[in-house]
Amino acid sequence: MDFLHFDSRENSRKPENFSPFREKLHEIIFEAETPAGKLFDVVLLVMIGLSILVLMLETVPSLQPEWGATLLKIEWGITIFFTIEYLLRLYSVYSPRLYAISFLGIIDLLSIMPMYLDIIYPGIHSLMIIRALRLLRIFRIFKLNNFLNQGNTIISAVRESMPKLTVFLFFVLINVTIFGSVLYLVEHNINPQFESIPVSIYWAIVTLTTVGYGDISPSTGIGKFIASVIMILGYAVLAVPTGIVTSSLMQQKAHNTITCTNCGKDGHDTDAVYCKYCGSLID
Repeated sequence: MDFLHFDSRENSRKPENFSPFREKLHEIIFEAETPAGKLFDVVLLVMIGLSILVLMLETVPSLQPEWGATLLKIEWGITIFFTIEYLLRLYSVYSPRLYAISFLGIIDLLSIMPMYLDIIYPGIHSLMIIRALRLLRIFRIFKLNNFLNQGNTIISAVRESMPKLTVFLFFVLINVTIFGSVLYLVEHNINPQFESIPVSIYWAIVTLTTVGYGDISPSTGIGKFIASVIMILGYAVLAVPTGIVTSSLMQQKAHNTITCTNCGKDGHDTDAVYCKYCGSLID
């Protein structure tokens, strides 16, 4: 998950007027190697967690009469903190534009915008729950590289499976359209719940995916028989994509377990002859 990392110096040149103060500020905000940087990251995580907690408490009706105003003030204080932090990030990087359009930069901006937009569109500040995405920084802050590598493996497996999954989902859409249309023809004259083909397709999707809300159900014998067939097919719907992704994961695992006997590092191509880290011959 490389999008969790932003290198403020990559693909950008240091401005001539980049002061030592900005360099120091960058070290504190973007790096976690120094005591000041670690302290800043910990404070940031605490503020993110506090913001999420306050937002959840604001939705509890029984707390509003006594604590509503206090929670709102706390939320504004946290928003101002994040606003200053975002501006300092822009100030302390070589290329503010690159940071602003990066994944983390966009998330940082979206985490503060709802509170200001709430002034114009009341109620929209609930979208600040997007701040939870900022907790992804915990992987970088605490150097959980192993978890990031596992995440990259899953993302690669899903990406490689997309052509097969696309074909499978297209096949599923065809089937729910057919089954929904058939149920409409069978049920709509007797069962008012199947009032249209789109509603019937919705029922077919709910049934095929084994969700089974129960808000719509067939009443005729033929309709129940067709529903039974769809329910049985539903198990295959769950199994096939799981098998496709699992197969890709196994291939990714095989790809990542070719280990150099000299330095012990893995991640080599299956046809690799020499280690890409130390240059030794791979047995």
